[in-house]
Amino acid sequence: PAASGLYGSRFLAGGLGGSITHQCFYSTTPANKHERKYWCKIAANGLCYTIISSSFTSSQYQGRVALGDVPQNGTFTVTLTGLRSSDSGTYRCGIGSTNEGLYVSLNLTVLADAKVPRPTQLIRGELHGSVTVLCPSGDTQSDQKRFWCKMGRSSCTLLASSDGYVARRYQGRVVITPQESSGAFKVLINDLKKEDSGLYLCGTQGLRGQDSPQEVVLQVATASALPRRSKFLSGTVGGSLSFQCHHDPKGTYERKYLCRWRGGSCPVLLDDEGFVLESLRGRARMSSSDPERGSSTVLLGQLREEDAGWYWCGAKSGHSELTAPLYLLIHKGRCTARHSSMADMMGTVPKDTTMGTVPKGTTMGIVTHDTTMGTVPKGTTMGIVPKDTTTGIVPKDIAMGTVTQGSSSQLPTTTPGTSATSPGDTFQESSSGEPRLLPVVLPALLLLICITITILTLAKIKLQKQTGGERSTTGSLEPALACAGLSPGKEERMEENPSPGEEQEFRMGSGKCRWVFAETGTASVVSL
Repeated sequence: PAASGLYGSRFLAGGLGGSITHQCFYSTTPANKHERKYWCKIAANGLCYTIISSSFTSSQYQGRVALGDVPQNGTFTVTLTGLRSSDSGTYRCGIGSTNEGLYVSLNLTVLADAKVPRPTQLIRGELHGSVTVLCPSGDTQSDQKRFWCKMGRSSCTLLASSDGYVARRYQGRVVITPQESSGAFKVLINDLKKEDSGLYLCGTQGLRGQDSPQEVVLQVATASALPRRSKFLSGTVGGSLSFQCHHDPKGTYERKYLCRWRGGSCPVLLDDEGFVLESLRGRARMSSSDPERGSSTVLLGQLREEDAGWYWCGAKSGHSELTAPLYLLIHKGRCTARHSSMADMMGTVPKDTTMGTVPKGTTMGIVTHDTTMGTVPKGTTMGIVPKDTTTGIVPKDIAMGTVTQGSSSQLPTTTPGTSATSPGDTFQESSSGEPRLLPVVLPALLLLICITITILTLAKIKLQKQTGGERSTTGSLEPALACAGLSPGKEERMEENPSPGEEQEFRMGSGKCRWVFAETGTASVVSL
């Protein structure tokens, strides 16, 4: 119900023989204005039986109940008189053709000496605007805790209190003012959002508990003519800045001010009447306002790091205050270089690339910011960088080429402050200090030899078939690649990709291939 734009009291208490008034507030849409309004009581079977609606009154309540609707204000009220003990229970006030549509539940308690509750306040605000809520209090003790909470279905969630607590979503947006001589205080809320609409309670809480809190219905209009201004300002230590505080040019204001927001309170720093807090004298002032534009200019100089934080621009008119938040960021004034990751500088290295190793003591140099390293094609062997070789430093935006074996490359140096990566951070080194490239290269070389011999043998066999020559000498060759499980009858299959099982067998066996030479009645095995 709270999200649907219908709000009303959740708890009411009335005295025997007395009366209660239940106020319900709804969004002033065309459908809501002309829809049926109702008030019903939930029975033991769970059904809600209508007591009164826009066109009906139960015979059991004739003369005791009345419903009034003010569509232009989005309000309808139900008044029940001559209260009886049997009137205690759960009720609904709602809008719709049935009693199961849009509604708000109410728990009514009838007591012998119940206090008469205060009427619910209706506060309307604009999106991104501000509101002032007046919270009356019958107790003038200043040591009592003042609170502001939002009603849920069964409890009230604390949003701010006078002891400095402010909920995370309300940081920089809510202030609870000190109590006046009458005991009343105000709750100021700005930068209103659509989800701020709802039912609230404000009041005081002392050792004896809560002192009859005030119910407040806040409705935030989704369509607003107020512009959404930036609430973040930036300055540097020792520098200065100026900004404008805006107010309604048609309004009449007693005082325009700037205050510093901290923990739900906002003490005034300076105003348009010349007041300046002692700690800000000589470095802050509010210039003359522009009535036509509805703005005042604030100047802050000799900025310090402790000046960072939330501030409020305010304009007071009677009990109402128009406020707007802004957050000041203070920088130390030095630029911070942007660092790129190694992946940004090195480019992309394809899968299966053999990088090689860098011997101990090799100086790799420094690669500056935004240097393009290029990409390494698949299957490329990077080779070995000899011990004590200095590769130099690559300046910014220099594209690296290829350095042939035995040649040296002297590159210009870079400026200080460039970030470098230690060789140990990127490359691996064997425990003995020797390169570990040989175990990687040797199997590849043996594999290459096996493939070359196989191709040559197949070419020879194919040539013999084409010429039609049949050779029966004892030296005829019937090759079979035992490591791949091949025979001459499988030459067509050899030209295709081997199966996963054959490929695995071909690569294993410590890099050795066996060839079988079939002679007349004998066979010999040669291992490579």
